[in-house]
Amino acid sequence: MKSFLRPDISIIIPAHNEAASIGDIVRRAGSVMDSLKCFYDINVIDDGSEDQTAEIAGAAGASVIRHPYTIGNGAAVKTGIRHARGNILVMLDGDGQHSPEDIPRLLEMMNTFDMAVGARNHQSATYLHRDIANAVYNRFASYICKRKIDDLTSGFRAIKAIIAREFVSMLPNTFSYPTTLTLAVVRSGYSLTYVPIATSRRIGKSKIHLLRDGARFLLILLKISTLFSPMRVFLPVSFLMFAAGLGYGLFRICTLNDSYGPTSAMLMTMSVVVFMVGLVSEQVAQLRYERTNQQYAASWNKDTEKEE
Repeated sequence: MKSFLRPDISIIIPAHNEAASIGDIVRRAGSVMDSLKCFYDINVIDDGSEDQTAEIAGAAGASVIRHPYTIGNGAAVKTGIRHARGNILVMLDGDGQHSPEDIPRLLEMMNTFDMAVGARNHQSATYLHRDIANAVYNRFASYICKRKIDDLTSGFRAIKAIIAREFVSMLPNTFSYPTTLTLAVVRSGYSLTYVPIATSRRIGKSKIHLLRDGARFLLILLKISTLFSPMRVFLPVSFLMFAAGLGYGLFRICTLNDSYGPTSAMLMTMSVVVFMVGLVSEQVAQLRYERTNQQYAASWNKDTEKEE
């Protein structure tokens, strides 16, 4: 049920040119939340749409926030996080891929976990090339996080508002915001769980281009990995460089009866340099965590005093 009081749950739906699907998504989400008999609000963030997305979402019962021009899917989510009033935030796409009927399954987990993510199962209507790419991303993210990541790129999730606001400034403006949020939550020691869901084909044309966005996503994933866990990236690179230099040097000495050579010396020296850079990056990351936590704690205390 809707209320003028502070809602328990805020639903955030980023949308760009989703006039064909947004009305149905908002109405179904509202029906599901009414059945739960809790206070809620539905926020559609229109990312500079050129169609009737905003008007249709408003007519369906959502509160609409409009970007004056297209900034990005991640930017729309960040706007939703900043404006949402609920204690728990639920994020889902406005293109019809996610079923609002799965929202209660995520909310059930929020009594125990800090974030619950809808992980696409084998019954999901997905493309083969995206399944392969997601499998690679999930394996790499699992290595970085030191725990199994079932679906790194899923945009269907529930998270405690206080935690989402802690990381909102770190989120990129692009489609890769789920990746950043997942790594930030796990590496900061918050709890995460996955709920298997079946997704549908999106309504309308996909806004993600495989080559352009795939290459950009890989770069962003590497950047995020070095941001949250530098040694998990620098250490294996350093080891490989040292092993290559040592192996090539031994090959020259044992097989060619020659000296180890400048190439081996350079590789082994650079491996030490990379290792030291990793150590420094690890310390910088730790300092950034501490400063972010202090700033957010101060901001939260100030906001709490204003409400009182």
